[in-house]
Amino acid sequence: MTTTFPQGFLWGGAIAANQAEGAYLEDGKGLSIVDLLPTGEKRRSIMKGNVPSLTPLEGEFYPSHEAIDFYHRYPEDIVWLAEMGFKVLRVSIAWARIFPTGEEEAPNEAGLLFYDRLFDELLRYGIQPVVTLAHFDVPVHLIEKYGSWRHRQLITLFEKYAKTVFARYQHKVKYWMTFNEINMLLHLPFLGAGLVFEEGEDVEQIKYQAAHHQLVASALAVKACHEIIPDAQIGCMLAAGSFYPFTCNPEDVYQGMEKDRESYFFIDVQSRGAYPGYAKRFFRDRGLDIQMEAEDAEILKQHTVDYIGFSYYSSRTTSTDPEVNQKMTSGNVFGSVANPYLAKSEWGWTIDPLGMRITANQLHDRYQKPLFVVENGLGAHDEMNADQGIDDDYRIDYLQKHITAMSEAIEDGVPIIGYTCWAPIDIVSASSGEMRKRYGYIYVDRDNEGNGTLQRIKKKSFAWYQKVIQSNGADVENNL
Repeated sequence: MTTTFPQGFLWGGAIAANQAEGAYLEDGKGLSIVDLLPTGEKRRSIMKGNVPSLTPLEGEFYPSHEAIDFYHRYPEDIVWLAEMGFKVLRVSIAWARIFPTGEEEAPNEAGLLFYDRLFDELLRYGIQPVVTLAHFDVPVHLIEKYGSWRHRQLITLFEKYAKTVFARYQHKVKYWMTFNEINMLLHLPFLGAGLVFEEGEDVEQIKYQAAHHQLVASALAVKACHEIIPDAQIGCMLAAGSFYPFTCNPEDVYQGMEKDRESYFFIDVQSRGAYPGYAKRFFRDRGLDIQMEAEDAEILKQHTVDYIGFSYYSSRTTSTDPEVNQKMTSGNVFGSVANPYLAKSEWGWTIDPLGMRITANQLHDRYQKPLFVVENGLGAHDEMNADQGIDDDYRIDYLQKHITAMSEAIEDGVPIIGYTCWAPIDIVSASSGEMRKRYGYIYVDRDNEGNGTLQRIKKKSFAWYQKVIQSNGADVENNL
């Protein structure tokens, strides 16, 4: 089948500062969330808020500290991305590079200069930066002093950071996003929002209070972006993927709706400008008292996002049957019953291309705003062949089917402005801390223990994606 995409469609890829840059304390950068996440069995518990220390511990390996050294190697990497024909590269700015503690009067010039150089290099090759302000990123000092986003002071500090980078890069960056996968706050609250919990605390109260502060901060960032860069577009970002009811039992169907609403809640506020009725009832039913200032409602109402960015890796399935719930997939952060109709990746993620089309349609039906697919990809273990290449046909197959599903959503009338696959070059996995879980078209010689030369090598999927971009998606089924 021939797929069709609009002229000017934004083809590219996506990485994050904390998973790619390394240089974790270089040029004045402060500690950030991911700098405290080691590999190994403790990682998931820490991401949930059980944090043993706000400084790196002896004897632990922290993969973000060097990552793939994008901080020093970005010129080389951008040459590869330009060869593939990228129109855009989604990156994040490390908040702690700009304000190392989050509270400095003046920004760190060395940090600002790094992103000047990065954006200039991208633009030199005709690649537009798409910039996320906060991608699992809070300066650790703000966690120590304020308890991170549980405290309202972070709204003020985030707004200052946002205004600083908008002013600095107003002539270089036209596409922005506020918080990466903002709904992750509910599932991995330390990773998503720097929240650390003490024994006996009301975790749900703290999470939703922090969510309110992030939503107000997001609206104020939208306001600042529109004022400082009038021709810019600024969006929100959702970890998306619809919940299917396991059966047509109305109890399962209702639970699927409720599970979807856990995530849509954030985008309802950012896109529609007000708390939905179901969220207000949720707070009432659970006795949650979300502290809001008098001006918050008007801030949320007046400063909604221009587009909806979302990640899509898999769909999810839910059931009210205790026996069915014993068969859960291992890899999904959101908790999902195994779907008997779908295959899974090596890491237990359900593979569901049609779910991409379903999700895109649901988002457009709900919000009536442009969509931007800012993450989609297959984490897999890649092996070198006899010629020191990587034949990643499994990745090509996954991406072919998802891009085709995206084109079907566009045919359905869904306005999708671009596609930035995750991640065009192998980087550290956010969920597991592994290098072995690879997504890229470009292999990076580094293992889970930090060994390797960091040499970059093209995979088979490199030439495949190059042809997809050259044909504006028409040649998605090219088999090289």
